[in-house]
Amino acid sequence: MFTLRALRVNKGYTQPEAAELIGVGEKAYCSWEQGKTFPNAIQIKKIEEVFDTTYDQINFLPGNIG
Repeated sequence: MFTLRALRVNKGYTQPEAAELIGVGEKAYCSWEQGKTFPNAIQIKKIEEVFDTTYDQINFLPGNIG
């Protein structure tokens, strides 16, 4: 499993770049990385496309937990 941050860093994207590719604001994307909010089903599909992964491979909790 990978956190959103790890997926983003592995692709070489900044938070603003990742947010733009997914089609959300930087604030929303940052909130997902911090585990404060979570993407909806449509946004998850886009995350899967952008990061070339599947939902079951994504850990939506921040990297410093568990």
